[in-house]
Amino acid sequence: MSGPNHDASPEPLTGSSAATVQDAPPAGATVTPAVSPTTATSPSTSPSASATAGAAPRARLGGRWIDHWDPEDETFWHDGGKRIANRNLWISIFAEFLGFAVWGLWSIVVPQLADAGFAFTTDQLFWLIAAPSLVGATLRIPYTFAVPLIGGRNWTIVSALLLLVPTIALAWAVQRPDTSFGVMLLVAALAGFGGGNFASSMANISFFYPEREKGRALGLNAAGGNLGSAAVQLAVPIVITVGAGVSLERAGLMMIPFILLAAFLAWRCMDNLASAKSDPRSFGAATREKHTWVISFLYIGTFGSFIGYAGVFPLLLKGQFPEMALSIAFMGALVGSVTRPLGGILADRVGGARVTIVAYAAMALGAVGAIAALGSHSFWLFFGSFLWLFVATGVGNGSVYRMIPAVFQVSAGRATAGQDDAAVAAARTAARKAAAGCLGIAGSVGAFGGFLIPRGFAASTSATGSIVPALWTFIGVYAVMAVVCWAVYSRRGSVMGAAKV
Repeated sequence: MSGPNHDASPEPLTGSSAATVQDAPPAGATVTPAVSPTTATSPSTSPSASATAGAAPRARLGGRWIDHWDPEDETFWHDGGKRIANRNLWISIFAEFLGFAVWGLWSIVVPQLADAGFAFTTDQLFWLIAAPSLVGATLRIPYTFAVPLIGGRNWTIVSALLLLVPTIALAWAVQRPDTSFGVMLLVAALAGFGGGNFASSMANISFFYPEREKGRALGLNAAGGNLGSAAVQLAVPIVITVGAGVSLERAGLMMIPFILLAAFLAWRCMDNLASAKSDPRSFGAATREKHTWVISFLYIGTFGSFIGYAGVFPLLLKGQFPEMALSIAFMGALVGSVTRPLGGILADRVGGARVTIVAYAAMALGAVGAIAALGSHSFWLFFGSFLWLFVATGVGNGSVYRMIPAVFQVSAGRATAGQDDAAVAAARTAARKAAAGCLGIAGSVGAFGGFLIPRGFAASTSATGSIVPALWTFIGVYAVMAVVCWAVYSRRGSVMGAAKV
């Protein structure tokens, strides 16, 4: 079997005994090989056949297309496939990191608007934080389908360059204190482009890795991306205060060189897979499964809480404890990001449902601590309670994501109990496709929590002048989610509970 083949032309490679990886060069340029994986020939597959096995020829944009990709073949994987997959992964993480950073820009810009001369109401400030999450959540499903349509490398370039729109618009808008709230809300909504990047990045990387290594790769991709929320909250307060006064436009301008770098790296080093095809039927199958909607509901409580709290935490700190430095707000998103892989690891050992239930209980406890801190005006109890909340959301993110393939495989096994091997194999294949669709739907639905939490705090503040009622509401929601998770996936005597999904 041949190693990974790159082709700069629409026609698949045939009859090649050694694969060559190359860019599509400009006219007149000399082509030089970038990678030449060792050829490995499978007893059942000729080099000519393997070169065309990945996908039928189709119109293509740009270069660096790989015609044949078979990571499940261990010889193929070790003879160059893994190296190419890892190269694409690390660039994807960087691009997704920037997507989350742009998505979270307004979380740290909004608390600074008063210092820059803007006079918005508290409700308007929460709207500016909520709008990017609303747009980002909505974009996640179409972003997922963009990868099979034009190629993962190509879409990474496009999606990275799209981040220039919200960053340049922000730099323009914040220099004018007379900018109307409507215009400012539109500019903030543009940051939602960054929220869509997660879905396309995860979809693209999932095509590169074998099933046995997919969990680790997607976990690194997700955690690396989430760190962008923390990084921007750390960097912006420093950058905008260098010199005299507050220069909010730097929050947008500082992102531009990194965005251009990400686009360049994607153009120069990433690859498109001809075999990466969309399967709309997987989304259709997922929408008909009750587990898709149950898990999406649960994911609102974990990832939705993470992105929602990450968005409002700087504003809450400034509103409740204005005497404290805003620069420490990044700690929340940081601990929530780095603990996400821990949730998957724990779920592998004891079951995702059990870990998720404990995560909800921990989140409720953190909210109770925040309420107690507000009553005593204790900054460190408030700060510590929110860090605890962020840790719990990170663990819950990892455990819910781990549940998805397990739940669909258990459902398939139950539906085919007593049937022949062919029926079981077909059901398991269908379950994998439905699980893939569920990942996309849950990722989109869960992100709407980033809109609901800021709006919940806004409603609470407008009605009572306090965020305490919102926190009590969130505690009630976490209790409901924990009960639903237990009843469907962990209850003793149930099929899911016995399987420890």
